Amino acid sequence: MQELLDILPSSTAIREFLNSRSTWWQAGVFLMGLVSANLLGGWLQERLQTVTPPSTDEGVTRTAVRTGALALVPVLLWLWLLATMAILRNHGAAINLLHPAMILVGALAVIRMVVFVLRHSLAPGGRLKAWEGVFTTGIWILVALHILDWLPFVQQMLDEYALNFGKVRISLYNVASFVLSIAILLLLALGVTNTIRNRIMRSDVLEGGMKIALSKLVRFVLLTLAVVVAMMAAGIDLTAFAVFGGALGVGLGLGLQRVVSNFISGFILVFEGSIRAGDVISYGNTLGTVKALHTRHVVIRTLDGLDILVPNENLMTSDITNWSYEGDRRVRLRLPVQISYDNEPMEAMARLEKISGECRDVLKDPLPRARLIGFGDNGVNLELQVWIEEPERNGDIRSELHQLIWNDFKAMGIGFPYPQRDVYIKDFPASAISPPAGKPGNRAESGRGQKRAAKAKPPE
Repeated sequence: MQELLDILPSSTAIREFLNSRSTWWQAGVFLMGLVSANLLGGWLQERLQTVTPPSTDEGVTRTAVRTGALALVPVLLWLWLLATMAILRNHGAAINLLHPAMILVGALAVIRMVVFVLRHSLAPGGRLKAWEGVFTTGIWILVALHILDWLPFVQQMLDEYALNFGKVRISLYNVASFVLSIAILLLLALGVTNTIRNRIMRSDVLEGGMKIALSKLVRFVLLTLAVVVAMMAAGIDLTAFAVFGGALGVGLGLGLQRVVSNFISGFILVFEGSIRAGDVISYGNTLGTVKALHTRHVVIRTLDGLDILVPNENLMTSDITNWSYEGDRRVRLRLPVQISYDNEPMEAMARLEKISGECRDVLKDPLPRARLIGFGDNGVNLELQVWIEEPERNGDIRSELHQLIWNDFKAMGIGFPYPQRDVYIKDFPASAISPPAGKPGNRAESGRGQKRAAKAKPPE
C-alpha cells in the first residue's frame, strides 16, 4: 500500500495546483473550446447528414463521411486547443493543463474513428453497434491512464482486491483485463469470421450445405479461441477450470443433453448433406421448404406461409421424406379417375394422357401414363400418372388437372359414375297394423307385405 501512496501526488502539490491562477485560466479555455466544438460540430453534422442520406448501400465514401462526422467534435476541440496553446506559448503563459488535455482529446478522436471503421468493416450490423460506445470509452480510458502515467497505480490498486480459491487467486485486475481482452478479441474474431464466411459462400467448389457447415465451424472455433486467449492474457490459470470443466460435463450429461444433442445433430445434418436449404421435405404432417439450417434448429416454410422451427435432434431420429434429395425435385402424382361402365376405358385413357399434356407444370419426360387399375362397384377405376418438378405445388397442379379432366370429359360425353341404392318400401293392410281389442299399444307385424322397388335417379 505504501508503494501506491508514493505514486500519488502529495496534498501540497494538489493544493498549489488548484490555487494557481493559470490552472483556472486553462480550465476556462478548455470549457470554452468544448462548448464551441459542440455547437459547431452539431451544425456541421446536420449538413453532413444531408450529403449522406440513410441507405442500405455502404460504400467507401459513405463510411468515410460517417467516420469524420462521428469524430467531428473531438477534432474541433483538438484544433481549438492546438491553436490556443500556440498563442499562449508565444506569450509565455503556462500550458501544463492544456497540453495533456490536447493529447487526450486527440486520442479520443482517433479511437472513435478506428473503432467505428473496425466495427463497420469487420462486424457490420446492429449487434455490436450498441457496444461501440463502450469499446471506445474503455480503450480511451486505458490510453489516458497510460498517457498520464497512472496505469501502474491503477493496476496495483485493482490487484489489491482479490479472492482466493485454494491455490488460485483472481483479482479485480484479472477480471478487468479479461473483460477488455474478450471485447477486443471477440470483435476481431467476428470480423475474421465474416471475412472467411464471405469467401466460403463465394466458392464454386463447395456445396451449399458444406458452405454453411464450414462457416458455423469457423465461427465456433474462433469464438472459443478468443475466450481462451483472453483468459490467458488476463493471467487466469486455465488449470483452475479443471473442476469446473468436470462439473460442466456432468451438467451437459444431465440438464443440457438435449441442447448438445441438437448442436451435434445440426453439424451432422449439414455435413452429410441429407437436408439442404431449399429442399422440400415432409416431417410428420408438415410439408414445406427448408429455409435455413441453424445450430439448434431447422426452419421449414410451410405452404401456408408459416415458419416452423424443428429441433435438429427430431430430424435425426424421425422418418423424413425429402422430395428433392440431391437436387432431384421430380416427383410422380397419381390421380384416380372413375368412369361409367357405359363408356370405353381405352378412349378415356387416351383422353387423360392428352389432357395431361395441356398442363404446363407436367413434365414431358417421363411421359404421362393412364392405366386401368380395376373395376369398382359403381364404375371403371382409372389412374393418371404424371411427373412434376415442383413438389411444393402438388396441390395446385392436382386442382388444375382435375379441372381439365372435368371439362374434357363433359365435352366428350364421358360420364362419371355416382352411387346407386335400391330402396324397398313395405305396405301393410290397415287390419294388420290396428291394435287388438284390450291390448292398446301393440302393433301386429303379421300380414303380407307388397314390395315396391324404387331406383334412385340422379338429379336433373
